[in-house]
Amino acid sequence: MKTFFKILLGIAALLIITMLVMGKKYHFETSAVINAPADKVWEHMSSMKAFNQWNPFMDFDPNVKVNYSGNPGQVGDQYCWEGNDDAGKGCHIVTALIPNQKQSTKMLFEKPFESDATSDLILTPQGNSTKVTWTMDCELDYPMNLMKFFMDSQMEKSYGSGLQKLKVLAEK
Repeated sequence: MKTFFKILLGIAALLIITMLVMGKKYHFETSAVINAPADKVWEHMSSMKAFNQWNPFMDFDPNVKVNYSGNPGQVGDQYCWEGNDDAGKGCHIVTALIPNQKQSTKMLFEKPFESDATSDLILTPQGNSTKVTWTMDCELDYPMNLMKFFMDSQMEKSYGSGLQKLKVLAEK
């Protein structure tokens, strides 16, 4: 029985040390090259309505309720959503725009848990094509920061799917 408790204590200590070493900050980014000029790609991301045409998170709930507000294509343009347990509830707000170069946003999540994150879509011309880099930054409280081990693959799946949809739209 003492051995069992020593093993259990060792596992707990290892988890605590791992949480502390990993820290709270999380950064993810992925990219895709789209065979279209930056201004054509920009058309599909310059407003929240345009963004939601390829936003992979809209696929989480086909019946998600979306409410747009603000001026499309300007700082403050936003949408708030409420959906099933997979989609959750929150708002996505444009915080900065540099036409044909960069869109910055803040995401405020209410459900399934309260959290916030920032995200950038960065366009980099590459000849006749455009490299689109999509980033996300957030802080994960302890012990939620242990999810970092699994987040990259899930984020790549979601963001990668979105970038592929954007590619199809922009290359038409």
